[in-house]
Amino acid sequence: MTVDLGPTETLISIWARRAISVPLYGGLAAICVLGAPGWLTLALLVDAGRGQIAHRPRTRALAFFALYLGCEVLGLLVAALVWGATLGGWIGGADRYREANAALQRGWTRALFHGARVIFGWTLQVEGLELARQGPLVLLVRHSSVADTGVTAALVANPNRLQLRYVLKRELLWDPCLDVVGRRLPNAFIDRAAPRKEAEIAAVARLAQGLDAGSAVLIYPEGTRFSEGKLAQRVAALRDRAATELLAIAERYAAVLPPRPGGVLALLDAAAGADVVLVEHSGFEGAATFADFWAGALVGRTIRVRLRRFPADAIPETGRDRWLYERWGEMDRWILDSTHRGARR
Repeated sequence: MTVDLGPTETLISIWARRAISVPLYGGLAAICVLGAPGWLTLALLVDAGRGQIAHRPRTRALAFFALYLGCEVLGLLVAALVWGATLGGWIGGADRYREANAALQRGWTRALFHGARVIFGWTLQVEGLELARQGPLVLLVRHSSVADTGVTAALVANPNRLQLRYVLKRELLWDPCLDVVGRRLPNAFIDRAAPRKEAEIAAVARLAQGLDAGSAVLIYPEGTRFSEGKLAQRVAALRDRAATELLAIAERYAAVLPPRPGGVLALLDAAAGADVVLVEHSGFEGAATFADFWAGALVGRTIRVRLRRFPADAIPETGRDRWLYERWGEMDRWILDSTHRGARR
């Protein structure tokens, strides 16, 4: 399967972006390494001065940034070696080239997520991992924080050796590793502000081509991180559209956003025979913004992950938007219960 560059992306725009992003990340990484003694000492002093030396939120946050930048630089170096060793797939064939980049993606997500786990002192509780051992799958994933994007890869896909095909927002292409390696793999980078939504949905649907036992498509049906303000806006939009049936379900949501069904329904139509797995999680809610992250909202959290699998023949032919909203309502109730149990501990 070839990589979809998207409806409006050109090679000129790709390399113009990389001319900025790669030197920027490289420079930040160099500053981070050379200045490590200084910024570590300063962060510790600030944490101590604010009476937070036990949790060290700012020290941990800066340590995570150092990890992230290190993963970026190392990932780019390995990506260059992979390209050089295979001449972009000419040596060894396209399948081996794709697998080499998929292995790089697995290593990158593993290092970033499990490194964050150590830095922030997370406790992980995972339920239903055995349900995602084999594809083809459509993974519907909750999105609540900047910190939850690696959950599915690190805890679900990597252990089961599933090659993920991502539906991601176009802005993430400013991350050099996602830009370089992500474009070598079958992913869709969607322009959420595009005037022609049909073209973006078509790019999502194309990810279903050639799905097999070793692959899965990952999509975030909410489309953005949760906040109470966004929830109110989505519910109001349903009310304005007179979507009475969906509105009645969404009005009961408290911790999730009403899903945007366009991409999900397109995938379900295109991936006939693929089962659906819901990837639900709690524990990241306090880090929806950078300010929360900087203040230590992720320190010492218990991260709970639950998987639920729905066979393809159990998903209705009609009323799939209602089916999706109902599953999201079940997720909402589980999150609230999980959050309350975590608060009682």
